[in-house]
Amino acid sequence: LVLGSTCVDVILRLDHLPVTEEDMHPLGQSFRMGGCAYNVANLLGRAGAPVLFITPVGLQGLYGPWVQTRLKEEPWVRPVLLPEAENGCCYCLVEKDGERTFLSLHGVEYTFDEAWTEGIEADLTYVCGLEVEERTGDALLSFLETGRAGQIFYAPGPRGARIEAGRTERILDLHPILHLNRAEVLALTGGNDPESAMRVLYARTERPVIVTEGAQGARSLDGDGMHRAEAVRTEKVVDTIGAGDAHAAAMLLGFSRGLSMDFSLRMANRVASAVVSVEGATLSSSQITRLLA
Repeated sequence: LVLGSTCVDVILRLDHLPVTEEDMHPLGQSFRMGGCAYNVANLLGRAGAPVLFITPVGLQGLYGPWVQTRLKEEPWVRPVLLPEAENGCCYCLVEKDGERTFLSLHGVEYTFDEAWTEGIEADLTYVCGLEVEERTGDALLSFLETGRAGQIFYAPGPRGARIEAGRTERILDLHPILHLNRAEVLALTGGNDPESAMRVLYARTERPVIVTEGAQGARSLDGDGMHRAEAVRTEKVVDTIGAGDAHAAAMLLGFSRGLSMDFSLRMANRVASAVVSVEGATLSSSQITRLLA
């Protein structure tokens, strides 16, 4: 089960990030499907995993109808259509080296209502910190606390350390698998050493703690100790949009298929490397099949 947002990524290609009063000409603009949860569900669906994606879609404004039309092409999606609400977007500012800066204009896509999950029971559920942070975060946590979500896979994201402490404690009480990058694991624990931070979180959750480190690869801490996998070299970085989401999705696939931690980390690194070599966060089904072989 994947719960969370679908939005439009408005990708603006820039020579560099603008400064105050600068007059710039973007090098290009494009629209892509986005949202952390969408990126995860899309990869799982295209990989043939038995995934159900529940995502609210606001039909007002510029972006809702665009999102609704494209979600019809994806059979693993159960969109919750909200005619009176507005869907948001994410402005992705991509510099020459492919690094991105996000400006997220939130609409209804990050909200949650427990009625949307009525009758659903899952073995494994993905949630992102962006939804936990929202005004409906307590409702989302209440659903997770019912036990119907099964094992929780939680990606706090770059705003994870800003989430209300009580909500963070509630989700950690559920013993989630954690997926973070280096900056996020340090921010969440207040530490300055990733390995020590991972050990703090593992002691709290007693579930795998996965940390991506860009060119340094990725590592995971579980009951068998520390696992490491080298990064996969990318010939050309187009942009880094969705790389972390792709890595999380591949790890979810590994857990769902009972693959070893070491194999899953290597597989996830391959998938993340492929995502940064294309514009946006989406790979084709044929690309995913090759990467998962």
